[in-house]
Amino acid sequence: MWRKAVSILIVLILGGAVVFFVFKSEPKLNPNFQAESSFFKNFPFRLGLDLSGGSHLIYKADVSGVKAGDVSVSMDALRDVIERRVNLFGVSEPIVQVQSSGFVSGAEEKLIVDLPGVTDVEKATAMIGQTPLLEFKTEAPAGTPQKATVSKDGKVTLDAGPQFVSTELTGRYLQKATLEFDQTTREPKVSLQFDDTGTKLFAQITKDNVGKMVAIYLDGAPISTPVVREEIPNGQAVISGNFTPTEGKQLVGRLNSGALPVPISLLSRQTIGATLGSDAVTAGVKAAIIGFLIVALFLILWYRLPGLIAVLALCIYITIMLALFKLFPVTLTAAGIAGFIISIGIAVDANILIFERLKEELHTGRTVSEAVDAGFHRAWSSIRDSNLSTIISAIILFWFGTSLIKGFALTLGMGVLVSMFSAIMISRIFLSGLILVGEGKVARFLFSSGISK
Repeated sequence: MWRKAVSILIVLILGGAVVFFVFKSEPKLNPNFQAESSFFKNFPFRLGLDLSGGSHLIYKADVSGVKAGDVSVSMDALRDVIERRVNLFGVSEPIVQVQSSGFVSGAEEKLIVDLPGVTDVEKATAMIGQTPLLEFKTEAPAGTPQKATVSKDGKVTLDAGPQFVSTELTGRYLQKATLEFDQTTREPKVSLQFDDTGTKLFAQITKDNVGKMVAIYLDGAPISTPVVREEIPNGQAVISGNFTPTEGKQLVGRLNSGALPVPISLLSRQTIGATLGSDAVTAGVKAAIIGFLIVALFLILWYRLPGLIAVLALCIYITIMLALFKLFPVTLTAAGIAGFIISIGIAVDANILIFERLKEELHTGRTVSEAVDAGFHRAWSSIRDSNLSTIISAIILFWFGTSLIKGFALTLGMGVLVSMFSAIMISRIFLSGLILVGEGKVARFLFSSGISK
């Protein structure tokens, strides 16, 4: 019996600590939030774009020039570059993720960019658009047809595009860029240093093109077409052009923040206002409170005292979930809140299964203590199987779903795992506590008032 008493005490202490943590770290619950220590201030709820407002951008990545086996690696590199880029602008909690429209990699690769708090769409697209696409191209083979345009005055202009062909060396392999000045002319130039892979590629390109031009393209336009005099094995290249020191410094900053490994084009953009996000938060919280009160009322009216125990376990479950949302942190979206609300119902379902088993055990003439042990043991297989199927569904939704579906799947899966703990452990500890308080006929009366009828 003393082990049950210690278990009850531990659960009460931990439950109180979780409630205290959630209360202290939530400005809407704690009027003295600004005076709290930095520990509590560092754990706010992380709201998604649909709740906090901001910009939602969808880009299409052109992977036609990437080998099929390198598409996934290139898209991951693109995502990392964009993340670094938007972080330089101080965007709070940006979300950048790759989305493929099919099971075949490269079928249509998209990049989803969520920028919470950025409601100026033009500013948001400028953040992404200012990231340069750096390419190195070599001279096309002799005999390659060239395009020509004729102006109104009869002047013929050759298109330099077909003159060069793309290579594998892009900004993806750029390690750093620095601004330097020519010692003779004092003109600014940008020095490039490639990583190990880029160094090998650049050495091979310069070796194969001695005496020929290697064009450096930035955002699809040639900015420098130097002639290779000899092989360059150290992975260093120089961009020189008619730009000012200010423009050179800006170019260096843009290159160091990340050159795009593949070109991207904007497909759609959407702005979500802060007012709409606030309304969604209010509606979600209101739905959760109403749903919880209705479920609690049903449990208490139908099961009475055991129902009250289930409600207490449900309260602990909710506080644990809120604490996990803060500590991980989990990005809460409207769909994520829906998944959390559904998980509350699943937590209640486990308690109902347990109580119905208890009812059957009490009808066979068992004591309350024996009925509790047997009821939990017999209900466990049903709870395990139903929750396991839900967890598998949540994993599949999270693995293959879009960002909206992933938020729902994550909170649902977390809720199912925590609900199993609250239903099996916390409810049982509280029931055992009642047995300690009222042995024999008193305990049987307390349980039979709501279960044995």
